[in-house]
Amino acid sequence: MSVGDVAGLVAAIAFVLLVGVLAVPLVKLGRTFDQASASLRQITEHTLPVIDETATVVASTNSQLERVDTITTSAAQVSANVSALTSLFAATVGGPMIKVAAFSYGVRRALSGLSASAKASRTR
Repeated sequence: MSVGDVAGLVAAIAFVLLVGVLAVPLVKLGRTFDQASASLRQITEHTLPVIDETATVVASTNSQLERVDTITTSAAQVSANVSALTSLFAATVGGPMIKVAAFSYGVRRALSGLSASAKASRTR
């Protein structure tokens, strides 16, 4: 063997060792990618049912909101009707009631004035 053959053999062994040293991190990186894809697969499997349930909940909530909107509209109509009825009652009955109240107040004042003067005249 010549010096060139020994040098070639040493270079070949060094190259094999270099490839072996570089192969270990590449194998570990491959395992890391396998674990990452398995984790991603599990996340996807668990996420899809949650998304389906969320869509169902949103649809149910939308249905309930439509019912609440109907109830709110009806309550607003009832409130408007009660307000109109109150205004009508006040306009129809309010004026005569005020007149009756004023008349009864006047009668009470007159009668109390008469009874006060009658008591004063008896004590003299």
